[in-house]
Amino acid sequence: MYPRTFIFGAKAAAGYQIAKLTIKLINSVAEVINNDKSIRGKIKVVFIEDYKVSNAEWIFAASDVSEQISTASKEASGTGNMKFMLNGAVTLGTMDGANVEIVEEVGEENAFIFGLSSDEVIGYEKRRDYQPMEIFNSDQDIRMVLTQLINGFYSHNNTELFRPLYNSLLNTQCTQYADTYFILKDFRSYAEAQRRVEEAYRDEKRWARMALLNVAHAGKFSSDRTIQEYVDDIWKLEKITVELEEE
Repeated sequence: MYPRTFIFGAKAAAGYQIAKLTIKLINSVAEVINNDKSIRGKIKVVFIEDYKVSNAEWIFAASDVSEQISTASKEASGTGNMKFMLNGAVTLGTMDGANVEIVEEVGEENAFIFGLSSDEVIGYEKRRDYQPMEIFNSDQDIRMVLTQLINGFYSHNNTELFRPLYNSLLNTQCTQYADTYFILKDFRSYAEAQRRVEEAYRDEKRWARMALLNVAHAGKFSSDRTIQEYVDDIWKLEKITVELEEE
């Protein structure tokens, strides 16, 4: 495998228990991976404390891949992916939020798209026929990943620490619906996208072309264009010409 560092940046509101527990899990995974001598030099996991604009500036400029993995139709992808794009990072993400516009500009061959479509997600939500337990029982890799949440693998033998995350993916003990964001459904597609990323990155000319095309097509995401669309489509304002008298 090609050596890779995964950098996470996030914050959670004080009362958002699942989000805070997810951040705890990221750091616990980092502790296990970064101290495993068998994969040293191959994978590293880093979590940026107090994520904000000042340290995001370093990340945007240094990253090769921008992972924007919100569930399609949830509109969780914000403007960070545009800043990554402007700095030459290639997007790995779902067709959600600004990812859709980025793909429209650079072409899907210059991004790595995975996961359910918005229509598929909305369809599952309307029918309420999604059964993540079926995936858990049929996919041994997913079963292993989830089991590690409750067997103490990432929690110093504390089998209950990450139990709420486990439950949120498989049952309704901690959430209204099991796997609200269809994470297990997108798991295999995400893994395949990561394989494609590695394949592309090994081809230096191809990767350089993709990075340059992302930079070259970032112009659409200027604040001038955005504000003008707000003026025209939302606020419905007319331009006013202001004439200044010379003294």
